[in-house]
Amino acid sequence: MNETTALDIKNLGYSYHTPDGETPAIKNITFSVLSGEFIVIVGPSGCGKSTLLSLISGLIDPESGSIALFGESRDENRVAYMLQRDHLFDWYDILDNCLIGLKIQKRLSAESKKNVENLLVRYGLGDFLHCYPRQLSGGMRQRAALIRTLAVGPDILLLDEPFSALDYQTRLNVSGDILSIIKNEKRTAVFITHDISEAVSLADRIIVLSERPAEIKAIYGIDFTALSPIERRKSHEFGEYFNKIWKELET
Repeated sequence: MNETTALDIKNLGYSYHTPDGETPAIKNITFSVLSGEFIVIVGPSGCGKSTLLSLISGLIDPESGSIALFGESRDENRVAYMLQRDHLFDWYDILDNCLIGLKIQKRLSAESKKNVENLLVRYGLGDFLHCYPRQLSGGMRQRAALIRTLAVGPDILLLDEPFSALDYQTRLNVSGDILSIIKNEKRTAVFITHDISEAVSLADRIIVLSERPAEIKAIYGIDFTALSPIERRKSHEFGEYFNKIWKELET
């Protein structure tokens, strides 16, 4: 079976420019992501992780290097961004919240609306289509936010610490839900977190970044016999991976 490269980044560099001077954010970043992979990026706070996602998404343009999606130039329509908070609109019900992207892109049709309804039903929100965000738990809101992101049909999902606003127990449960949905829908994901345990429990591969300006220090393939995030945390391999990545971040 041929493996398709979904994302190919080569020698990427970017600096922020202010009246006070130039602040390099990332430099010489090179890595590829295969279609269907779940890649997690970890690194020190402020090292440039979110900048990297902004470059991939097309929110900003690189100063050097290149970004290719499925062998072609960067196409913002093939990428969707899920932020730290769910940003659901309180005055819309859950279905209307999940249709917003389609409305903005003028792609809302009876068929696309039905597809969103089916996603909500498939992933446990079928009884809450006409409820408002305030009526849902934090975990359910995050599931709705992911379905809103999936509704526009992206090939690549960018997730910037999407569980950071949740309490620990909810975060554990929701991470499994989100991973399952992304894998079931056969999407490619690039996920940012500060939490090494979270990274090891979710990733197919982990990319470790250095202090700013971020460079790649190491890339670890994560191979577990246990597949779910909770099962991974209970396995003997978990501690081995955790310690390796901890040492990378400490040096």
